[in-house]
Amino acid sequence: MRITIPVAKVLAALLAEPDEQRYGLDLMRLTGLASGTLYPVLHRLKEAGWLAADWEPIDPVQAGRPARRYYRLTAEGVAQARQALADLRAAIPDGRPSWGGTEPTGAPAW
Repeated sequence: MRITIPVAKVLAALLAEPDEQRYGLDLMRLTGLASGTLYPVLHRLKEAGWLAADWEPIDPVQAGRPARRYYRLTAEGVAQARQALADLRAAIPDGRPSWGGTEPTGAPAW
């Protein structure tokens, strides 16, 4: 998979808490990406098998809002995302980029 800056932002946000499910608006807030950038990234990650997506099990009428689609990294996705971000970090000659989010270890984000 090609790791672009938007992809790296999404992966970093999901790796910050890999067991947590995130929905689109939550990921938009965490990454600073617009929906037109975020959702194609999520689709590509899902197609690659790195991401699982499930609809929230609610009744939209009773909840008074549409059901959310939740995303989380698969086990393969966690391993691949960690490797991809490590490779990206290693390719940057003068330090870590400042792209937002947090590191999976809780360290400040790049």
